[in-house]
Amino acid sequence: MGTPRETEPVTRTRVELPRMPAAGALYRRALLGAVPGLGGGRRGPGLPAVELTAGGMTVDRTHLADYDRVCGFRFTDRLPVTYPHVLGFPLTLRLMTAPDFPIPLTGLVHVGNRITVHRPITADETLDFTTYAENLRPHDRGRQVDVVLVGSVDGKVVWVGVSTYLGRERKPGGGEGRDRSGRPEAPAATARWRVEPRVGREYARVSGDHNPIHTSLLGARLFGFRRPIAHGMWSKARCLAAVENRLPDACTVEVAFKLPVPLPSTASFAVLPDGGFALHDSRGRPHLTGLVR
Repeated sequence: MGTPRETEPVTRTRVELPRMPAAGALYRRALLGAVPGLGGGRRGPGLPAVELTAGGMTVDRTHLADYDRVCGFRFTDRLPVTYPHVLGFPLTLRLMTAPDFPIPLTGLVHVGNRITVHRPITADETLDFTTYAENLRPHDRGRQVDVVLVGSVDGKVVWVGVSTYLGRERKPGGGEGRDRSGRPEAPAATARWRVEPRVGREYARVSGDHNPIHTSLLGARLFGFRRPIAHGMWSKARCLAAVENRLPDACTVEVAFKLPVPLPSTASFAVLPDGGFALHDSRGRPHLTGLVR
């Protein structure tokens, strides 16, 4: 709150892509760029002055059913709140792997996500997507940036997702730990879920997010995790699947990602009286907190 934001472009050049990019090739580019001498280079201080668009995205019902199964949603033609994030994810990945994106993809931590659905979207509709970055700002542990993904049908916006990413950086005089003394008591669990290692592999397959921290023990350890961790957007989707019948047709669902969910582990889900929800580990530490408005 009140943190001054770095200069960002007032106008953006619109770049229309002929098709949705392939996520696998973009991940390979990002991983190679993280190797010294293979193109990592210095990053610019600002945001890319572009917005990328890709149109004509249709829903493969087999893929939708696979996504529903992995995340726990009911099998219907109505798209889950989080599904357009998966459809448009390769476009945002293209934006974040560009040389002028200020933070390397391999250094990004997904710390928050806000989705607004203006009306129900069905599997027989065709979506057009636009993505851009905004609000690059300093953070105690580095810099944060918001990546916006907008879904439209026939020229009307029906879905907007905003993912907040933290690029961790070492700062002079840093190293102070987070104060956990005031952590509130975990709410009573509504349900407990056993999250097996296959969740990382299966969600990677249906989402296109093949970051090795989710699918490989070696990959996780290379980035500082003792074992693979679940995707943050799987955690959000799994929570929303648990309250699917309570979600209004138009709503905003905002989550803050806290501690990662190790694979395997047991997570406790709780529905809160104020419209919120939470996911905690077996020791009561929060994985995720969320709110439906």
